Amino acid sequence: MTLRLDARDEETLAALAAAEGVSKHEAALRAIRAAGARQLHEDRVRVLSAAARERYAAVLDRLGQ
Repeated sequence: MTLRLDARDEETLAALAAAEGVSKHEAALRAIRAAGARQLHEDRVRVLSAAARERYAAVLDRLGQ
């Protein structure tokens, strides 16, 4: 796989790799994994929050009055 970056993104990746003391390849993998984990976590929180709001809707209504 080839990753095509513009000059600014290339500089950002190089700076990230240097800051972490790893190759650009490793920095890109870490960034992808972190973004994926963050997205999955946010999705899970969203689902659980909706379920809790539904489950405790009556209590939340009473607290809001």
